Formats: sequence, C-alpha cells, structure tokens
Amino acid sequence: MSDRSAAGEFPFTRGIYPTMYTGRPWTMRQYAGFGTAEETNARFRALLDAGQTGLSTAFDLPTQMGYDSDHPMAVGEVGRVGVAIDTVDDLADLFEGIPLDRVSTSMTINATATILLAMYVVVGEEQGVSRRALTGTIQNDILKEYVARGTYVFPAEPSLRLVTDIVRFTVEQEMGINPISISGYHMREAGATAVQEVAFTLANGLEYVGRTLEAGVPLASFAPRLSFFFAAHNNLFEEVAKFRAARRLWAHLMRERFEADDASCRLRFHTQTGGVTLQAHQPLNNVVRVTVQALAAILGGTQSLHTNGYDEALSLPSEEAATLALRTQQILAFESGLTTMVDPLGGSPLVEQDTDRIEKEARALIEQVDGMGGAVRAVEHGFFQEAIARSAYQALREVEAGEQVIVGVNQFADSSPAAPISVPDYPGLAERQLERLARCRASRDESKVAAALSQLSEAARGSAPLMEVVIEAVRVRATLGEISNVFRECWGVYRP
Repeated sequence: MSDRSAAGEFPFTRGIYPTMYTGRPWTMRQYAGFGTAEETNARFRALLDAGQTGLSTAFDLPTQMGYDSDHPMAVGEVGRVGVAIDTVDDLADLFEGIPLDRVSTSMTINATATILLAMYVVVGEEQGVSRRALTGTIQNDILKEYVARGTYVFPAEPSLRLVTDIVRFTVEQEMGINPISISGYHMREAGATAVQEVAFTLANGLEYVGRTLEAGVPLASFAPRLSFFFAAHNNLFEEVAKFRAARRLWAHLMRERFEADDASCRLRFHTQTGGVTLQAHQPLNNVVRVTVQALAAILGGTQSLHTNGYDEALSLPSEEAATLALRTQQILAFESGLTTMVDPLGGSPLVEQDTDRIEKEARALIEQVDGMGGAVRAVEHGFFQEAIARSAYQALREVEAGEQVIVGVNQFADSSPAAPISVPDYPGLAERQLERLARCRASRDESKVAAALSQLSEAARGSAPLMEVVIEAVRVRATLGEISNVFRECWGVYRP
C-alpha cells in the first residue's frame, strides 16, 4: 500500500501541503477554560502574550449538557472543568479585548454546539465583526459522545440534524469556521488502540458526510472545511504512522465513496497530547511524555497542536505548567530543526510498514461498521463501545502485570511527597456566575424571549433550519438552558 506521492499530492500520506512546516509551523492552540468568563479571559490573554497563535475553549459540564448555572443539575459543577456560559453576555466577556477577526477560536462543544456558535456569531456582530470574518473550529461531533465521552443530550437523529444544520449555515454564510471536528481523541482516551482511533473516527466522518449530503449541501462546499482531532500517545513511531495512515485512508475513502476532488480528500487535523498518559506520581516526568507526544504529532504532520500541562493529572493546569507546555511547542518549532524538512520519517521501513498496517486494519474495521449499516447503527449496537472497553481492559492488565512500563508508577517509583494542588475558589466562582445570570434575566425583555423560544419550538418540531432561529433567541438573551429545554421538550433525551 506504500505510495510514492509527494506531500500535497493525493493521497496525502506525506502531508496535505507541499511545503508543510517549511513555510510556517503548525498552529499552537492551547486548551484553556475554567470558572467564569473573566477568569478564562485572563488566561487567554496570558497565553496570547506568551506566543500562542490560536485559542481553544473548554466549557464546564453544565454548559456542555445544556443546563444554566442556576439549574439543580449544575450544583457543584459550575466552572469546574471549563468556563461557564449561560448567555451571550458571558461569551462576550470571555473574548473581551480579543478581536475575533484576528484570532482563530476552537470551541470544544457538542450537544449544545448550535447555541455556542450562535452566541459566537452575535458576539462578533456586537464587536463589529462580520460572520465571514470569523475563523476557528467547533467540535460538533455528537457520535463520539455516545461512544466515549458521554456529554450527549438529545437522541441521535435530532442531534445529527443539529450537526448538519451547522454545516449548512456555515457554508451559506461563507464562514471561515470548520463546522465539525471529528474526534478520535476521546475514544483513544477511553482506551481505543491506534487502529481503533483511526477506524472509528473515519467511520463517524463518513456518516457526517453522508448525512450532510442528504441534507442537500454540496460536497465540495463543506468537505474541505471538515477537520479531525486525534490524540498523540507515547509510542513515537506508531503514532507518526497512525497520522500518515489516517490521512491516506480518508483520501481513498472519500474518492471511492463520494468521487471527491483533492480538496475534499485532504484530512486536516488537530492533535492533543494524551491526557490519560499523564501521571500524578512524579508529575515532572509528564514534561518528557508531552514532548515525545508533541514530537509524534509534528512528525506526523498535524495542522495544530495542544500540549498538556505536566500537572493536569492533579488539577487544572497552573499558569506555569501551561506556559511550559507552550514553550515545549515553541522549542520544537524554532530550535529543533523539525521545520526544515517535509515528512522527515517518510521512507523509514518501520514507519512505512506501520503506516500500511494501520491503514489495512482500520479499513477492515470500517468495513465491519459498514456491514452494520454505518456509524449510527454501530453505536446503537454498542460495537464501538465494546471494542474500546476490551482494549482498555487489556491495556490495564498489561500495566498491572508490569508488561507495560509506566515510569514512576509500576517501575522506578519512589516515596516522594505528592505535589501541592492549587484549587480555585469554586464556590466563589459559582456565586459570581449565578449573580451574572440573575442580572441578565432581570434586564432582558421577557416578551421577546418568549416569542423567540416559541418560534424555536415550532422550527424544532418541523423541518425548518435551526441556526437562524437560535441566533435570534440568543440575541434577545435567551439562555443556553432555556434553548436546550425547548429541544428537550420537542425531541426528548438520549437514553443508552
């Protein structure tokens, strides 16, 4: 299966652009978000001042699950694992002083992606930034939530309607937004092998392409804007081969199944170093792990990269750890010589053999998914979930038996004291967020909110486009929870 194509040529094994990093390095997009919008804005500014070249936003669980911060389900979770966003005013404060026409923003949001994108559009308008000038990525990948991550809200079919409606809207508005980031990262974090990560991610991608075509959106108008999201783990050469294999396999699948042109066959991807590989024991060892993983992503040709903080196995990353993680990327980009050559490991017998192996094995898994009727049916049958669970169990057994060495954990351990953990004042953050939400509710025009939510309900129960209606609801300060409740009333919720 090895090919002799150059970088920038189909099937893009060596990279999607002819010059790759010799022209410019990858985007350094550090993931950040906690507490209220003001606290996260401060972290964004610090990272931008340190040289970060793109923003990446983490949202708290209530925001991801469609609950306002004052909902009983949000108690104890407000601002814990990301920033709390209840209204468009919160998102405006999140980007206070950050010009949206000059910064690319990634938002890790899925079930409520429609609402957050609508808020982003309105914040842009209120900053004087046109929709066409907004750039970035929304994750908007609901299928992997059913498989591995769990922040789903609505059943699969209406959820896929939301996904494809976002694609339609971004195409019609000619936005510089990647409307889906098809994610293997979370499946890998749940225990998937490298082969499963590639296969299940691309199977989900094929489902999204098919559904979007069924919605009447032309392939060439959206396929070049699809992006992917992979993990980078510690097996350096296998990870490099994984990225090369994913690129080649996607190109072939798109050509075979949809007769796609070259632009629609290019697999563009973001990489994050492996969160599950970080260890609480001897946490400074994580600096080395993250460096090896970042090296794998770069040698594999990633378009953007997030490097984890060494202390993330203990808590939210400290500012020191986040800065060091960014410096790791900068040293690799500007001191290592990695950017002087395209696909430096191309031609290596080990890497080429592994590229061929991963492509072959991933294709076989995708054919199994096809036999079940596609990714949605495979998820409903538990195929992805069971395969990942078996792999995770096998990996755990190998660690416990000492067959897989984890330095500082099952070998080379010591009795050094645990590192101190800095814990934010979460109750205080939550209290301030509840006050902000109450002020918004008190100052808005309730009749306009009621009318907007009624219009949204009518659209959700029918087949009308949704993004435009959600934007109007957001503009009059309907909350994320209120909009999500309309969808819950119309569609119900997903029960595994």
